[in-house]
Amino acid sequence: MSVNIIKLHSCYRLQEEATTVGTKIRVGIVGLGFGAEFIPIYQNHPHAEMYAICQRTEEKLNQIGDHFGIQARYTSFDEMLKDDKIDAVHINSPIPNHAEQSIAALKAGKHVACTVPMATTLEDCRRIVEAQRESGKIYMMMETCVYTREYLYVKELRDSGQLGRIQFLRGAHHQEMKGWPGYWEGLPPMHYATHALSPLLALAGKEADFVSCLGSGQIADQLASKYGSPFAVESASFRLRDSNLAMEVSRSLFETAREYVESFNVYGDLMSFEWQQTEKEHPVVFRGEQAERVEVPDYAGLLPEGIRKYTTEGVYDAAENVHLSFAQGSGHGGSHPHLAHEFIMSIIEQRAPFPDVYTSANWTSAGICAHESAMNEGKQVRIPDYRQGSIIPE
Repeated sequence: MSVNIIKLHSCYRLQEEATTVGTKIRVGIVGLGFGAEFIPIYQNHPHAEMYAICQRTEEKLNQIGDHFGIQARYTSFDEMLKDDKIDAVHINSPIPNHAEQSIAALKAGKHVACTVPMATTLEDCRRIVEAQRESGKIYMMMETCVYTREYLYVKELRDSGQLGRIQFLRGAHHQEMKGWPGYWEGLPPMHYATHALSPLLALAGKEADFVSCLGSGQIADQLASKYGSPFAVESASFRLRDSNLAMEVSRSLFETAREYVESFNVYGDLMSFEWQQTEKEHPVVFRGEQAERVEVPDYAGLLPEGIRKYTTEGVYDAAENVHLSFAQGSGHGGSHPHLAHEFIMSIIEQRAPFPDVYTSANWTSAGICAHESAMNEGKQVRIPDYRQGSIIPE
């Protein structure tokens, strides 16, 4: 059966909840580095109440709480989950905490938004899918790259028929992680591949089926020893499920000279889109052999008026308060208010978010399986089909 990940709402089971005009979803955020970027967005969303924050360091917790006027403050995530007033949690903690915190929150009866990746093992992806099914609550992986202005522009080209029939897709994410927190050091490149994978799969309207991936180059021994992953770059070829499409994805994290880029290229029979080579340029569209640089518009008009400004500004605009993720990612393409809006409205409207738990698991598992392939000289690895309840292959 063909799976169109753009139209999943009808197959998603949610517990019955009262949703009326004026309903506000009370949100708790854990992790106040990158996570603080979302506080004013929830505060200005017509259906959200920015209710609670959680941070292990009490000094920083109070600094953020005082600045934004948030009274409910927790230094323990488990304690925050006991607060019955919280409807939804937004997880922005370190990668190693994502799976356990997502599962704990779902079991506590909270809707969950979690920054990428969902998890770093297939087993943890499966456990999150099961926890969502059992709880009936929303789970949404907050993947920035399917809400950037570039993605929304190409989606518009696709939906209007201007691309024609998609023939091939290619994505890349190159980022030097030197100076980031220690858990990043030596991380397998494909364990953090969703930024490169997701726009391709979303535009194709398909999930990844199987992969063959090769590792290339070598990082320093002190980095490689942390996760047992030696490669500077991992480059993968994917076949898409129920499709004749293939795509290529490349990923690097350390010791590879390149300006930061999260890019995607889409090749159609009528029109193609290629990401710009450097950040100062504009992307290119091709009509046959004719090439044209295009200035991608902003899509703030899709949002409630109170949060439109956050497509072009945010907490980390000030030079003295720049988070690496926001600075390197050029504000993540204006995606943050779109993500928060989708999460809140999926709860209000009692429907699946985009991406939902199954899509999030596929996008995450595609990278996990790609790394497994790279560690086995490019051996083909099939990606679990979580919708069908398939057993994770050994």
